[in-house]
Amino acid sequence: MENYRFTAFEKTGEVLFDEVWTFESEALAKVEGQKKIEELAVADKTHRLVNSSGKLVLFHI
Repeated sequence: MENYRFTAFEKTGEVLFDEVWTFESEALAKVEGQKKIEELAVADKTHRLVNSSGKLVLFHI
C-alpha cells in the first residue's frame, strides 16, 4: 500500500481538498483516484494526485 496526496483548488487558489489516499499500486491510484475525484464533484476543478515520491499520477487544470 502506498500513500498518494490529492489536492483540488478553485481558480482563486482556494484549496478545496488536501487529503492522503492509500492505494495498492499506481495503476489502481489512477483508476480509483479518478472515481473518487468524480464522487467529490471536482473533476472540472484544478486537481492533482501525486505519489509519496512526488510523481504526478493525475493532473487537471
